[in-house]
Amino acid sequence: MRRSLSLLLCGALAAGALTAFGAAPASTATTAPASKPIAAVPGDPLTGSGAVARSLLTADQLASNTAPTATVANEAFALPTAAARPHHTFEGTLTLNEVGASGGFTTVQDPYGYASIAPLKHLPPFSVQLVQNGSHLVPVARGVQYTGSLYWNLAVGAGRVWSEKGDRGQTRAALPFALIERNANCVHNGVLTFLFKNKSVSNVRYQITSETCQYFQFDLWGQVSASYTPGGIAGAKDISNAYAAEVADRLPTKPTSALTTDHPGSGFDLSAFGRGITPSALSTLGFVYGGVNYVGSCPTRQGEYPFCGQMLLPSYSTAKSAFGGLALLRLAQKYGPEVADELVKDHVTEASRSAWDGVTIDHTLDMATGNYASAGYQVDEGGPTMSAFLGAETYVDKMTAALSFPHQAAPGTVWTYHTSDTFLATRAMDDVLKDRDGADAEIFAMLRDEVLKPAKVGPDSLTTQRTDNDPAGAPWGGYGMFWTQDDIAKVAKLLTVDAGAAGGNQVLHPGLLNATLQKDPTDRGVTTSGAIPFHYNNGFWAQEFSSADNPSYTSPFSVPFMSGFGGITVALMPNGSSYYVFSDNNEFAWRSVIAESNKLAPMTGGGS
Repeated sequence: MRRSLSLLLCGALAAGALTAFGAAPASTATTAPASKPIAAVPGDPLTGSGAVARSLLTADQLASNTAPTATVANEAFALPTAAARPHHTFEGTLTLNEVGASGGFTTVQDPYGYASIAPLKHLPPFSVQLVQNGSHLVPVARGVQYTGSLYWNLAVGAGRVWSEKGDRGQTRAALPFALIERNANCVHNGVLTFLFKNKSVSNVRYQITSETCQYFQFDLWGQVSASYTPGGIAGAKDISNAYAAEVADRLPTKPTSALTTDHPGSGFDLSAFGRGITPSALSTLGFVYGGVNYVGSCPTRQGEYPFCGQMLLPSYSTAKSAFGGLALLRLAQKYGPEVADELVKDHVTEASRSAWDGVTIDHTLDMATGNYASAGYQVDEGGPTMSAFLGAETYVDKMTAALSFPHQAAPGTVWTYHTSDTFLATRAMDDVLKDRDGADAEIFAMLRDEVLKPAKVGPDSLTTQRTDNDPAGAPWGGYGMFWTQDDIAKVAKLLTVDAGAAGGNQVLHPGLLNATLQKDPTDRGVTTSGAIPFHYNNGFWAQEFSSADNPSYTSPFSVPFMSGFGGITVALMPNGSSYYVFSDNNEFAWRSVIAESNKLAPMTGGGS
């Protein structure tokens, strides 16, 4: 529920350190034993004839030096039904040439005039190391990568390779990628394609035709020459095996339409999905029930996104729940629930003034520090202090802004929404962890290795944005993570169905998890201001429902949910189902799905 963030606040900042795509951070690598042979990705090998009727992005067009004048239908980048096994194997580094001076750009929505910044209308430096497993093309480094650009960071997802008879013996490749705004959480999704042989590549065609970003929307496209440097991939077999395991570990998926056939007689109304969301603003949605991730489509301005399951989605403030909240629950499981009552000022050196006397980590995650300018609903979040915090890139500037609200109430008594509070809570929890585990411990690494990985969350969601535009910076805490359909579904499943257990172990503290999900009547968190009163506990929102909302609700219950700027909701229903929707027109419409889910299994518990 965060206000729009002006990219101009960060556009003139000094460039951060360049992270080569070929040097995968330890944070994103999941390796299999080197002695094993390469495991096939489920679904391989391809069995098509290669007889593809292609009129867009043909071999001749990819060989041409004529610049394209517009985007094309995204199906031109998709794996066709008749795709045959690839003739060649790609293993090495792909580098796109002259991306900073080429390509086309049209604005879709730009109220702040970002498109007046010429360099922003081009790709950042783009070089990626890739390995191939059958018909799958896998980046060595996944998640957000720091490019050194003043405007854009980058993420590259796993793509496909195949053969078509019209490609003159070459192999065709396509990859999803995303531009990520530097010092912001907006994601602009694109796709690229090229042809290759053993030691050469064609030109690369790329385009961006969708985003999850309320305040800056555009189409970007181009065709550039590229270079291919074969080899030089350390642990290529391990990376291939890890990807095969990753795909095998994904939740079973079906289209949302399958709910009516899987649950005949339930009367489930599929039109509830996406109801209240402007169609052009919808990135994707899904419903998790009975161990199945019922997924919606991924519409773009040029048709369905070719890699819908790997479309990168911004967390925005869902990170307050999935980072801040889960980090506390993990610390409590490791060291006891009393860690929630440790004082922020004992762990954040900068929080030494009296305004922070008595303020605990729990108060801070609950947005009830007593330090605020206005207690009005979201007033501070839209005010000048928060603008300074959100626009600050350096750790020092972010911390200074976070601590600049005046003291006005006793801790725990007044709820005032501040993204900066989650940043401070995250810094305090990082120090709690260092006190117990040593100076090398780090709070996001703990969350990644001890919660997300055991829950089988994939590498696209195992990085987070950090201060100083640097992989060594402090994680933002309250925003800056990323999801795919599978990854957010697994986080929801961990909380609802699995009750905080993953990999055969209880990774989240059961008592605090119950409180977080409104199952502990003695700990409901705090009540928010605003026209609709919510509960807010450990970074999670919750809304009450009763027969006054729907006669089918025979007993009152609460639905905890994560919420993110622009139109992002992850609702965690007490019957074990979950609903996620990512959109960017400030529409938070999800309650109709609660009534439909109640038809599958009654909502129980968690009510007042």
